[in-house]
Amino acid sequence: MRKDIHPKDYRLVVFKDISNDFSFITRSTVNTKDTVKWEDGKDYPLVKLEISNTSHPYYTGKIKLVDTTGRVDKFRQKMEKSAQIKSKAK
Repeated sequence: MRKDIHPKDYRLVVFKDISNDFSFITRSTVNTKDTVKWEDGKDYPLVKLEISNTSHPYYTGKIKLVDTTGRVDKFRQKMEKSAQIKSKAK
């Protein structure tokens, strides 16, 4: 195994999901300019997340099929047309 390839500057960092205001603290080496006061009264570096396990549809069980461009409908129409052509050919 190669030596001295892992960072040595781990520190406590707060990660905050901005979509639902869920925060958690863990050790990380990520660089950040923001800070936040945690529950223990100390200031920690803050990393803002767009999505986390508390807001991701896969983990929350709220999976939705979002078809904004109508691709599913276009595919279904194409398959129906193809099936009609095949049935007429027989």
